[in-house]
Amino acid sequence: MKIFVTGATGFIGSALVRTLADSGHTVHALFRSRSKTPAIKHAHVRLFKGNLLDQKSIERAMSGCQWVFHTAAMTKIWSKKPNRYHDINVTGTKNVLEAALHLGVKKAVITSTAGVFGPSLDGCVDENTVKKTECFTEYERTKTQADSLALSYIEKGLHIVMVCPTRVYGPGLIKESNSTTRMIQLYIKGRWRIIPGSGKNIGNYVYIDDVVKGHILAIEKGLPGEKYILGGENVSYSGFFKTLKKVSQKEHALFRLPIFIMIFLSSFMKFLAKWFDIYPLITPEMVKKLTCDWVVSSDKAARELGYSPLSLETGIKKTVAWLNTLDSKNS
Repeated sequence: MKIFVTGATGFIGSALVRTLADSGHTVHALFRSRSKTPAIKHAHVRLFKGNLLDQKSIERAMSGCQWVFHTAAMTKIWSKKPNRYHDINVTGTKNVLEAALHLGVKKAVITSTAGVFGPSLDGCVDENTVKKTECFTEYERTKTQADSLALSYIEKGLHIVMVCPTRVYGPGLIKESNSTTRMIQLYIKGRWRIIPGSGKNIGNYVYIDDVVKGHILAIEKGLPGEKYILGGENVSYSGFFKTLKKVSQKEHALFRLPIFIMIFLSSFMKFLAKWFDIYPLITPEMVKKLTCDWVVSSDKAARELGYSPLSLETGIKKTVAWLNTLDSKNS
């Protein structure tokens, strides 16, 4: 089968491309920069240069494909041009869906985020949770808009399923969208010493291979118009590092950084970014997000798709083993 993938050189996209190609599918991979394509070099991968704002390049790459995976997104925590979030996440999604409609694509999976459901204010979040807070970031805001846009294409005849990953980690490109793996890497090397706030706030962490499997299960079994949370294990920051210490056998001292200090530092970083183009490590919006609990349930994906994620300990063990291999190759 021929399958079109956007965001093919990104963290989730590249892992998905490799899995599909290894399974014998022909993957049409949309890319912007040739320098990022070696990670998806494969006999069953065809490369198409283009971008989400170029309708013709999308249609050219999608032509002949039966399935579409739209994983591309503007995920940066800050941009000097805030309208880029809307351009890529909303207009880009519309261009992909228009192309799919025009070309008669059978099924499409849109990669959203569990962030669109908001934090867990009244217990565990699932796909039926009604969001009670404003979006923390421009990324969440535009992904929410993109989800609503995608649903409108169901009425036009497209079979669209949306998947909503949580905090994804594991082997792959260590970049902003894979920040949890970067944190694991820095901790192993003794260069990460911070726990935000009290360390009690809970997040959900999911291994990259599970997210890829969830995408494939969604396009195979997902019902049109449905959303599926692709999560892993709910754990506090302190619990996360306790597991990491156990698996890595590295005992580095960690210090709790009060939230008010994080707000001050992130505000200063945002000031430097705005006036001197120094990219921030974190923003006040992200700090506020870190102070919330994000307890989610993937029961719907398990029940309807057969989704079954790894435990956090197993996922971290695989990640640490990969990082150790990476260090051996680079030494």
